[in-house]
Amino acid sequence: KVLIDKIIRKAVVAKGFLTPEAEKKREDTLIAVFSGVLRVIVWAAVILTIISEFGVNIGPLLAAIGAAGFIMGFALQGTLSNFAAGIMILIYRPYDVGDLVNVGDTLGMVDAMTIVSTTLRKPDNQKVVVPNNMIWGDIITNITGTSKRRVDFVFGIGYSDDISKAQKILEDILAKNESILKDPEPVVKVHELADSSVNFVVRPWVETDNYWDVYWDITRTV
Repeated sequence: KVLIDKIIRKAVVAKGFLTPEAEKKREDTLIAVFSGVLRVIVWAAVILTIISEFGVNIGPLLAAIGAAGFIMGFALQGTLSNFAAGIMILIYRPYDVGDLVNVGDTLGMVDAMTIVSTTLRKPDNQKVVVPNNMIWGDIITNITGTSKRRVDFVFGIGYSDDISKAQKILEDILAKNESILKDPEPVVKVHELADSSVNFVVRPWVETDNYWDVYWDITRTV
């Protein structure tokens, strides 16, 4: 077991799938899975070799094992699909524990990841377990996967109002908010002539952790 674990660990790191220092938990999960599969294969090969050494014809036995494997694979196809999807998620890392994601039509914080499912904590604190095959086969949105986010606002003024003055007010509000980043530069533009208003788009950039604070702050101030 120790030897197989060492071989798998070296292979995983050598292929660049994971960095041991940064991804220790994820690496251990992958190694445990690959190591377990490899141990089963090695033991099966050893047992069959020993049996053949006693002069036993292993052909029928191999046929029986193949048939049993086919039946089990068909019966457990959903589980195997989750298993395969879990391997892909662990290797390609579309999200990590602690990320806010939208997967399987569910929005929530990633609480835990296993080889067959991902556990999310919804904003109202409900716990949801999503099978990995529903995640990997669908669109994955990692809301907190980057360090910066753009906050999108639409503010309207009347047709008789002063457009230049309104734009200056909006720009001043953004300039006074210390959480708004200077780079990329915020955008304030007349965007749409609606039925009863002239609409501005206001698009500042913020650190991801400050998204909602800025959203509520700017809305209240405007």
